[in-house]
Amino acid sequence: MAKKTADVSKKLVIVESPTKAKTIRKFLGKDYTVESCMGHIRDLPQSAKDIPEKFKKESWANLGVNVDDHFDPVYCIPKSKVRIVKALKDKLKNADELILATDEDREGESISWHLVEVLKPKVPTKRMVFHEITKEAINKALDEFREIDQDLVKAQEARRILDRLVGYTISPLLWKKVAYGLSAGRVQSVAVKLISEREHERIRFKKSNYWGLTGHCDKDKVNFEARLFSFDGKRVATGKDFDSETGELLEAKSGQVLHVLEDNAKDIISKIKGKNWKVSEVDEKPVSRKPAPPFITSTLQQEANRKLGLSAREAMQVAQKLYEQGFITYMRTDSTNLSDQAITAARKCIKDLYGNSYLPAEPRNYTKKKVKGAQEAHEAIRPAGVEFIIPDETGLSGTQLRLYDLIWKRTMASQMVNAQQKQVSVKFEVANAVFSASGMTIEFPGFLKAYVEGSDDPDATLQNREVPLPKLKTGDAVNCSKLESTEHETKPPARYTEASLVQRMEKDGIGRPSTYAAIISTIQDRGYVKKVGNALVPTFTALVVSKLLNQYLPNYVDVNFTSGMENSLDDIAQGDLDFVKYLDRVYFGKEGLKNSVQEQEKNIDDETSRSISLHGLTNLSFRIGRYGAYVCKMQKDTGEEVCASLPENQLP
Repeated sequence: MAKKTADVSKKLVIVESPTKAKTIRKFLGKDYTVESCMGHIRDLPQSAKDIPEKFKKESWANLGVNVDDHFDPVYCIPKSKVRIVKALKDKLKNADELILATDEDREGESISWHLVEVLKPKVPTKRMVFHEITKEAINKALDEFREIDQDLVKAQEARRILDRLVGYTISPLLWKKVAYGLSAGRVQSVAVKLISEREHERIRFKKSNYWGLTGHCDKDKVNFEARLFSFDGKRVATGKDFDSETGELLEAKSGQVLHVLEDNAKDIISKIKGKNWKVSEVDEKPVSRKPAPPFITSTLQQEANRKLGLSAREAMQVAQKLYEQGFITYMRTDSTNLSDQAITAARKCIKDLYGNSYLPAEPRNYTKKKVKGAQEAHEAIRPAGVEFIIPDETGLSGTQLRLYDLIWKRTMASQMVNAQQKQVSVKFEVANAVFSASGMTIEFPGFLKAYVEGSDDPDATLQNREVPLPKLKTGDAVNCSKLESTEHETKPPARYTEASLVQRMEKDGIGRPSTYAAIISTIQDRGYVKKVGNALVPTFTALVVSKLLNQYLPNYVDVNFTSGMENSLDDIAQGDLDFVKYLDRVYFGKEGLKNSVQEQEKNIDDETSRSISLHGLTNLSFRIGRYGAYVCKMQKDTGEEVCASLPENQLP
């Protein structure tokens, strides 16, 4: 009797990661084999040795892109992926159907396309997409196969080629003119410029000192503080009234505001001490605050940085694990939309945990006009499933639990009623001075019961704190037990944090949310930026490179130019722009990349290109050499230049 042939799975499902494969296996039957390709299986050559022999003598070989023939990319399989590709080919031999279940964005679409190109399946091939890994979502996706979206594939390919052309054309210029090994990038160089410009603003900043007066008051056993608002009819100057580069009062404010110094403060105190305080004005108004929308990629990165101290890269790594384990929806999205299923799940949680009074009569709808360049995922980042798991019941721990908790709370808050607050502003007349006090009470917490949005501005956090004032009306007398003068000084513009840089890049349309984490990591890994505490600080190399690019290749560090590139890439994704014609214009055009670099290289002086002067230190020249940054000073008596190396960790 012949032996019974062992059952073999007939359908091969390929995903990006082992964790994702493990989760999906739980929802599929024995007819399915789920394997991981570990991300991209092909890429442009990373070094000269990766370039196929037949192309090595071509003039464009170092680019890995045939710029002479429709910008045809040369793809190769990295050594680390050879075994994976072989294993997938072996699995495919036993399958009668191939299902590509990579992520539903540009990168995922590209991975699926490359898999088809490399594996060359002779069996039916289907594209399967979902934005959460739950049983319901997987079963639904199995009923809704589609073809690979070639426009998305072309968009990713155009983005990859454009990044290669910019990086591999400008970087050699930096090697010649500044230091070997430096890199330029289509988006990274703009990010470095933003951080460098902020540092120059800080260096040029001139501090201003001014004094303020605080009255410690009470009424009906309620203590509160009031600050000097005006004296002799002139408003008292605050930080925003001073020029950041001169330290003087802004010209437009001169004569309109009173700059109080220490002697003025003492004089004012002597004139109003012991005088009666009387309420002259009361402004009371209700404020209804709406919750923030559920997370998209950029807002998740910002809040994870502010609230959890995670870098953009760390936030995305943790979110990726949560997604792959089936806890949250796909984490690369620009959509604030929630599905009907998600809204129902959120409203049930709100009702069960907070009560009906926190539930709006109608669900909140955050659907907005599709943002150009949005990742193609259809929902905001939210807890996965038809019922949302309460954070304490997930079995998660550490950073994964903290990030899930953040996402869960933000999602809940987005479907809760407004917070009702009462703001009160009071002015007090004291002789010829006017003091002011502000108070805020929370009448009904609403969404604040679940979630309070973070901020890079310390003053903004006060909006969420109650500051009670006594019940006051015009004409009331209050007691002032103490007058106190305090010196203040203006602050330079804050350095970018990861959160505020992401916010700026999103506002200006530089890069896309799915790339922010990689950009911020890259500029640190390549020595352009150091992290000091939570601040991103440029190195001397960053300042020198930004100066050179801004002077000779300004388009390639210009916010609007770079944003325009992003828009063109989005047009390619929509099928509205031919990517070969676009690349031809960008690379070979009259003011294109190739001509610009060739023309400007002749104009760049080898000495000045690697040096920079800083405001207030014009007698010093900071330079980049083979062994790092150093500083030089011309000796007045001898006319000789003396130079010294700067410590490796020395920042501007």
